[in-house]
Amino acid sequence: MLILGLQGSPRKNGNTDYLLKAFMNEAENSGVKTHIIEVAKKNIIPCRGCGFCEKNGKCVIDGDDMAGEIYSLLRQADVIVTATPIFFYSVTAQLKALIDRSQTLWSRKYKLNLIDPGRETKQGFLLSQGATKGKNLFDGLFLTVKYFFDAIGAAFHGSLTYRRIENKGDMEKHPTVLDDIKEAADSLLKPFLGRKKILFACIGNTCRSQMASAFAQYFAGDKIEALSGGSRPGFEINPVMVEAMGEKGIDMAFRKTQSLESAIFDVKPDIIITMGCGEECPYVPGATVKDWDLPDPFGKSIGFMRTVRDEIEKRIKELVESIPD
Repeated sequence: MLILGLQGSPRKNGNTDYLLKAFMNEAENSGVKTHIIEVAKKNIIPCRGCGFCEKNGKCVIDGDDMAGEIYSLLRQADVIVTATPIFFYSVTAQLKALIDRSQTLWSRKYKLNLIDPGRETKQGFLLSQGATKGKNLFDGLFLTVKYFFDAIGAAFHGSLTYRRIENKGDMEKHPTVLDDIKEAADSLLKPFLGRKKILFACIGNTCRSQMASAFAQYFAGDKIEALSGGSRPGFEINPVMVEAMGEKGIDMAFRKTQSLESAIFDVKPDIIITMGCGEECPYVPGATVKDWDLPDPFGKSIGFMRTVRDEIEKRIKELVESIPD
């Protein structure tokens, strides 16, 4: 699984940075993969408010880090931890630009009625601190962040917020912060750690393994950590596959292909389900290997893709039934 941290402060090595890194370190102690985006260092062009995404499901702005990296990571992550100091009762300008550009994900969800297959289990968590002690200090922030999490398909799990944190090093000196973080991280991660890890493997990682992993997320994200990869991964996922899955209401946007080695680089799967990669599939000691004899729909018609899609959906449902609660 992946925890994605959004470090929203423009200050280097400040209190927000300390707070997020301490949280991520605690998560890594549980064997979880983490990744931090330092938002202020990214090229994020502000939203133009043009409405293009509401009609087309993608942002008219192309070529910045939202398009090239961040949308994909927001979809890939099981948990998104947003960390920001208080700027005028809300997030920093840098983080607000990222949040505004999540309108693309909001549009896919609410305008195009497409479901992120990880939506049922994806969680959001907030870390923040401010210099004053006012009781309303975090009210505006909560409204912004909760709506952001809803837009990206994550449930708001909770928050850690601290008042009177003004000078560099104040957060590190806080008497309860590390205990707070441990308790919060344990609560957040517990539902994810016992899931069965299943690798869906094919040749290109453009069609079959992508559909299988998405259906596994959609039907049993609470029981299955779905991985996918290809023995010879293609450059991008197949647009016909994206269309076919969209007919089922499942959103495959912003998914990327990867090799089998990359898929299991820091994860040991319990089960490997092959779909045509044959002898090129990796050997993982202790893993159960099953072969699904499915034809490769790459380069075929939408009708052929639908047939393979429906067969994969049926087999995923049967697989889910075989996994104990």
